[in-house]
Amino acid sequence: MNDAGEDETIYDELGVPPVINAAGTKTRIGGSRIRPEAVAAMQRASRSFVRLSDLQAEASSRIADATGADAGYVTSGASAGLALACAAALAGRDIERMAQLPDTTGIPDEVVMARTHRTGYDHAFRAVGATIVDVGTNDRHLGTGASNVEPWEIEAAISEETAAIGYVQKPYTQPPLEVVTDVAADYDVPVIVDAAAELPPAENLSRFVDEGADLVVFSGGKAIRGPQTTGVVAGRAELIESIALQHLDMHAAADVWTPPSGLVDVDQLDGVPRQGIGRSMKVGKEELVGLIVALESFLEEDHDERRRVWRERADRIAADLSDVAGLETAVTTGDGVSVAPEVVVRVDSDAARSSATNLVRVLRAETPRIFVGSDRLDEEVVMISPLCLEAGEIDYLLERIRAHAACDC
Repeated sequence: MNDAGEDETIYDELGVPPVINAAGTKTRIGGSRIRPEAVAAMQRASRSFVRLSDLQAEASSRIADATGADAGYVTSGASAGLALACAAALAGRDIERMAQLPDTTGIPDEVVMARTHRTGYDHAFRAVGATIVDVGTNDRHLGTGASNVEPWEIEAAISEETAAIGYVQKPYTQPPLEVVTDVAADYDVPVIVDAAAELPPAENLSRFVDEGADLVVFSGGKAIRGPQTTGVVAGRAELIESIALQHLDMHAAADVWTPPSGLVDVDQLDGVPRQGIGRSMKVGKEELVGLIVALESFLEEDHDERRRVWRERADRIAADLSDVAGLETAVTTGDGVSVAPEVVVRVDSDAARSSATNLVRVLRAETPRIFVGSDRLDEEVVMISPLCLEAGEIDYLLERIRAHAACDC
């Protein structure tokens, strides 16, 4: 048994502290719990062999059905999906350009992005050779009512060197995606949407395609609950084809190279591409099958019931902690940055005898480690997400927070 009174995990056996996840689908602590049916499918997939291009072609068809896009592809996570999406925008069907990347000499390589959309994740674009051109200001944060980015600024940044427009989807991002895709369409520039954490609702699978995005990237290891090392790209067929050509194993003799026609149109190519920039981002047959099964389960899931359970657990946590000296709690609606309602715990360091930072630190130092949301420590706030919490973990979580809020630590 571990300190939480649970049966030992494989991590206990390995001597590595397990984690109680009250922070949400964070990659650094393993994403989400993979669906049991996906695990079972991965085990079955491990027992035999398959041509990966055939499996990707089948995944493409199913992703297209789920998203309304022309085609789809499974990548080794959302960041790899962004990198491959950008590589497709840079190279298209040009196999010489594919071989040249990340050297972009002579290749239009600029990705236009609103300054307020810039994040550490756009390193994925730069990794394949792109140069990011950011536009706009941060004026809205001055409280003036001004917009951070105007559509004309995006249009003015488009030139002969523009390969794509990058767009990060969040409830607060501006301009609206439809406005950006309208501008891009006038110049035949593809729009790549980072929607890694924008599920649920399930409707978002098709929403961004409907709004004109050329490529949309989702995480496979968050709400879909597939393997953590998977991502989903949905979009235009010729761009998905370019992703496949820069990702799949290309050690092939030309005379016997017969990739599935639903994924690659050989007649449009000058020959067999070399190993592409995505070759180091391989996806195994097990992960591919696991993602396919998890996506099907996600589509069949009762999302209203999931939200009801999340809200019930969040309300319970907030009510239990509300009578702890120095802690003030509230529950969010779940329609902001987080897809689930979260408990906002504000720490009065004088009354609680601890600070938000110290509370996070000591919870992480326990065995099992306890992770709560730490994005607002500067406000003396920690966040508790029910997204990845099991019902049996809640009592232990509450007991440990109570213990540390009342101690000098």
